[in-house]
Amino acid sequence: MSFLIRSARTSDVKQIRKIIDTYAAPGRMLEKETVTLFESVQEFIVALDGDEVVGCAALHILWEDLAEVRTVAVVERLHKSGIGHQLMESIVERAKSLGVERIFCLTFQTEFFGKHGFQVIEGTPVEPEVYQQLLRSYDAGVAEFLDLESVKPNTLGNTRMLRIL
Repeated sequence: MSFLIRSARTSDVKQIRKIIDTYAAPGRMLEKETVTLFESVQEFIVALDGDEVVGCAALHILWEDLAEVRTVAVVERLHKSGIGHQLMESIVERAKSLGVERIFCLTFQTEFFGKHGFQVIEGTPVEPEVYQQLLRSYDAGVAEFLDLESVKPNTLGNTRMLRIL
């Protein structure tokens, strides 16, 4: 089955919000504020079944050669339909087109990301100079990548994974 994958629009945010909420409420995905979704809508791609948003994923740039894949979610009734795979392929292509060489994720879904070339990481795989620059970021994803103690209470049970492109 093939679904249309395209860049998200502001009009998609309400549907993206509904998908995220189905996973955030039981603790299977980190919550996102609606204002954050609007602020980052340009980072998102969506999968469409007709006019319905049935999946989403975002690519957030962390550094020159590093990005984070965020908020990969598919409506539950369409699990195992290949939408997640299509979204990940699109995210990887988007990352490559931007010059990104590594993609990071923080996830409960290690099997899914493992199938897409991600491997569990320990420590922080960046040069000390880059590490010092990243410490200046206010972005939670950067703090998660750096494995800072300050974010650990919010990420318990998540696994840090990395894919080299």
